[in-house]
Amino acid sequence: ALPISRAGAVCFKHGTKREVRSMTGSAEEGRGPSNRQPTRRAQARQGRRRRWVGCVCRPGWHGPSCGVPTLVQYSNLPTKDRLSPRRVPRRLINAININHEFDLLNVRFHELGDVVDVFMVCESNFTAYGDPKPLLFLEMLRNGTYDQIRHKVLYVFLDHFPSGGRQDGWIADDYLRTFLTRDGLRRMVGVRADDIFVINDADEIPARDGLLFLKLFDGWTEPFGFHLRKSLYGFFWKQPGTLEVVAGCTVGMLRSVYEGDGIKLRRREYYLMPSFRQYENATGHILVQWSLGSALHFAGWHCSWCFTPEGIRHKLVSAQNGDFPRWGNYQEKRELSYIRELIQTGGWFDGTLQEYPPADPKEQMYAPKYLLKNFDKYRYILENPYRNEGAESRDLMASNG
Repeated sequence: ALPISRAGAVCFKHGTKREVRSMTGSAEEGRGPSNRQPTRRAQARQGRRRRWVGCVCRPGWHGPSCGVPTLVQYSNLPTKDRLSPRRVPRRLINAININHEFDLLNVRFHELGDVVDVFMVCESNFTAYGDPKPLLFLEMLRNGTYDQIRHKVLYVFLDHFPSGGRQDGWIADDYLRTFLTRDGLRRMVGVRADDIFVINDADEIPARDGLLFLKLFDGWTEPFGFHLRKSLYGFFWKQPGTLEVVAGCTVGMLRSVYEGDGIKLRRREYYLMPSFRQYENATGHILVQWSLGSALHFAGWHCSWCFTPEGIRHKLVSAQNGDFPRWGNYQEKRELSYIRELIQTGGWFDGTLQEYPPADPKEQMYAPKYLLKNFDKYRYILENPYRNEGAESRDLMASNG
């Protein structure tokens, strides 16, 4: 992705429009080859002018190598002037827990499959509430559903429910990520300290360009987060602002500072961890937290409750015993007709109705590209399936009024 060109420049293929050899731009400006042979004096003069080699970037790409995407260029990264391309890319581990988010998992695999080196996926035979459940993801791995990515999947099986998790759902929620990280890393061979570790919820999909940047460049600080585009029930209900989640660091920092525990990376400030100074002194790295993206430039997507009505009902009854009120405890909230109405209006289980900014499927970061390329298959989360019903209801109310 960062080849050395014939002129000696290191240019990112996807971000480069063309190569420029000299400061004045006389060497290569898109002109065709000439049959005239330059004189020795002209050659010497031309050689003196070629003092550096650069790359002309496509829109959305920045930096001398055209390898810095907009979501990094306009982030709060404090070391943008110290970025340099690597000769050998880092490897990247993406860790997630899975319950029944299989459509979003499939999107993750297709969207990030050529960037992520290992998908560490944890599945349990218990729900977050503590009820037994089948191992559907394991079944899919075995029946060939994910054959295209199977070689990159490390399956982590959690065969027990944590003590106290039924009474306090946050115990169960935290333990899922602790077990995922520690058991997964324990089973991996040849992990290097500068490999990248990113832990996501199943409904969080980071942008491919941001992950690729982390692999290909040195000079960024850690830990890092993502500004995610927020949506509810589908990408059509776009919520204001962004969801900023701290989700990544190097494996070295994960082990030395966060004690190999992914939930501490997600929820604990690094400067509250007792060993962060030792890590800084040992590596020479100054820890400064930053996030890819900004309030105006999304670095991925968070699609909350993005299921069919049946999937939302399943999520209600599977949810942890925490984050009260637990809506799955109320029978009327589990009715499919009620859930369809929520999807139609963008309302919440407490009866509130929010004002959402308009969302256009043609906008830059509406949804992951794989979803848009397979619009019909994923139509239920790309456009409101009950929108027309809502319009008909409003028309009827207006006519009766």
